Amino acid sequence: MPSPQDDKKEFSLRLKQALKRSPKKINTPTELEVEFNLRHKGDSISQQAAQKWMSGLARPTPDKIETLAEWLNVSARWLRYGFAEDRPAPIAERKHQPKKSVPAIQPTEDELKLLARLRSLGEHRRNLVIEILEQFSLEQEMWSDYSRDN
Repeated sequence: MPSPQDDKKEFSLRLKQALKRSPKKINTPTELEVEFNLRHKGDSISQQAAQKWMSGLARPTPDKIETLAEWLNVSARWLRYGFAEDRPAPIAERKHQPKKSVPAIQPTEDELKLLARLRSLGEHRRNLVIEILEQFSLEQEMWSDYSRDN
C-alpha cells in the first residue's frame, strides 16, 4: 500500500499535468493561489499551501479537490486517486465486493503487427513508445471522466 507521502507526490504529479492542460497556464504556486481563490467558495489558500500541493508535501481537502477538478476540467476522482470513474475504488473505499473475472483479450491482426514492430525496437525506443501510449491513455481517461461528469 502506498504511503501517505507517496499519495501526496502522486497527487502533485496529477495536479501539474492538469495545470499544463488548462487554458491559462499556471506555473507557480502564486499563480495557483490566485486562480484557485477566485474559484473556491470556502476558505482561501495561501501561497504556501499551493506550494505544498505542487511539491507533493500536502494534498488538499476533498472540497478543494472538487474546486480544482471543476476548474481544470478533470474528474475529481482522477485528481484525488489517479483513476477513472469506471475503475475500481481504492481499497479503503471498497466494501467486500465480489471479484469479477476479466475476459481474455484476442488481439487483432493489426495489433499483432504493432506488437511485432514494438518488440523489434531497441529498449530506449520501446520505452518511449510505451510512455507515449500511457500518456494518451491517461489523457483519454481524464477527459472522458470530465465529459461524463458534465
